[in-house]
Amino acid sequence: MASVSLKQIVKRYDQTAVIHGVDLDIADGEFMVFVGPSGCGKSTLLRMIAGLEPISGGTLHIGDVLANDIAPAQRKLAMVFQSYALYPHMTVYENMAFALKLAGRKPAEVAAAVERAAAILQIAPLLKRRPKELSGGQRQRVAIGRAIVRTPEVFLFDEPLSNLDASLRVQMRVEISRLHQELKTTMIYVTHDQVEAMTLGQRIVVFNAGRIEQVGTPHELYNHPANLFVAGFLGTPKMNFIAGEIVALSAGQASVLLPGGAIVDVAMAGGADGGAGAQRGDRVTLGVRAEHLSIAAPQQGNAIDVGVGHVEYLGDQSIVYTTLAGVGEMIAVKQAAEAPPLHAGSRTRVHLPPSRCLLFDAEGRALARGPAHA
Repeated sequence: MASVSLKQIVKRYDQTAVIHGVDLDIADGEFMVFVGPSGCGKSTLLRMIAGLEPISGGTLHIGDVLANDIAPAQRKLAMVFQSYALYPHMTVYENMAFALKLAGRKPAEVAAAVERAAAILQIAPLLKRRPKELSGGQRQRVAIGRAIVRTPEVFLFDEPLSNLDASLRVQMRVEISRLHQELKTTMIYVTHDQVEAMTLGQRIVVFNAGRIEQVGTPHELYNHPANLFVAGFLGTPKMNFIAGEIVALSAGQASVLLPGGAIVDVAMAGGADGGAGAQRGDRVTLGVRAEHLSIAAPQQGNAIDVGVGHVEYLGDQSIVYTTLAGVGEMIAVKQAAEAPPLHAGSRTRVHLPPSRCLLFDAEGRALARGPAHA
């Protein structure tokens, strides 16, 4: 196993920079996920770690070794690609054994390594088959097994589940998580799927336009996003955003005027200015997740009047999409299945719990949150 350390990593194509001074430390044995929209640089950075893309600037250490100029085959890494890249004329056994045979390993040693990997991945009965005889999930297991037999210090996964259907992706997420628990090897996993990121990563790096927006555990990123981008990227449906203005500040609380005239209270860190440099009259964005909103009880405060635009029934819950005057996007509210049904065209009131609301300043940065969920 090995740690991975990136210091001021830069990638340029001619004069165009696509990775802008990335600093990141990945601990020995950690499962780290790179997530972000298409084109954000996450796969490029992974390929730089693998040695498949040259580094334009900065330093890469794998363990205690400076790896910038080390050939990919000498970096003690194994990479699993989005495409399975299996040799179609070889059996599963031969695909998994190929790299070891090229390295001159003894037949008995090769057989032991392949059988161990096959047992871990539960593909031992498939060793005599060829790729065309396998399902997508089985082919991906073989691709992972080919990496396992090399006993690398670091595993690199580049969107390995993108070609699988939804049910297989769920199954393979469980398999990969179990694999990490068993092998305890450093793993770096790239995905654009925020569900994969949240369920697999011990820590997550959120990328945007070649820069790191935030690094943290799934809990930290979901509940304490550093900015509007992270808040809006993680979560389904995405966080609701409402533009507003701070009209009053007191110790531990800000009062925010929303479109339509409603004033709601938001819990802030202690101090007259909320502890975050906020001032009365500041333009802010209020953010709140759908599961933290509820249909307000009669006379309940901290609520807004909304129209019901659309209702999605999902079996165990419903997502009610509501409209607020002066707000372009609909505001999503999650309801339990047993809640009284709401119908498109009706009106209702939605409660915003002060301790669950977030505020972002005019530059999109999160303001300090109140003590209840700090």
